[in-house]
Amino acid sequence: MPERLTPLPTLAAALAAMLLAMPAHAQKIVCWKDKSGKVVGCGDRVPPEFQKNESKTLDSRGITRQTTVSAEEAARLKEEEKKKAALKAEEDRRIAEQRRQDTALVNTYTAAREIDVRRDRELQVVDLQIQQLRASLKSASDAHSSQKTRYASFEKRGKVPDNVRDDLKNAAAEEERIQARIADREKDKERITASYAQQKARYIELKGGPAAAPADNKAGAKK
Repeated sequence: MPERLTPLPTLAAALAAMLLAMPAHAQKIVCWKDKSGKVVGCGDRVPPEFQKNESKTLDSRGITRQTTVSAEEAARLKEEEKKKAALKAEEDRRIAEQRRQDTALVNTYTAAREIDVRRDRELQVVDLQIQQLRASLKSASDAHSSQKTRYASFEKRGKVPDNVRDDLKNAAAEEERIQARIADREKDKERITASYAQQKARYIELKGGPAAAPADNKAGAKK
């Protein structure tokens, strides 16, 4: 049998003839494809220029015994497996973290109302910080107004010294900085409220109790 059979228009017929001509103990036949996936030849080995393409090996009865994917397909499958492994690892980490949180939750509280108490304590701390910041904001706002008046006075005289410009700029920046801090603390209150609501709902679920009612956030309503 020749080492390689040149592709023919009637490749299937040629392959059938090869199989009929093979003795029972003969080696297997391999058929290879081009990059488009079309079978372009069969023989006892794959030519070098087609070794990266898909191929299949048949026995003397024409039964497919082995299929080899193309290099491109092998790379795609490998990348797909990597992605699947990464997703599974991430899911395993998520499940493990959820179990850890659940264990901590049921070990920390003996009743759902304790979660509300802890939430309110944290909100009270943030409320106190906001009150202090509002007092600072009042002082910063007064200082800013004073600097604007000072700036306007020099402006009427026809020339504003550089230090007066700088003082006005710094006063405005300080007022904005404190306003930003107050906004951050308000967001902290929203985060705390949402976090404890989730904890409470999960705690009740783990304990097999009824669905949690909306939290009565009295502390969060204080300004």
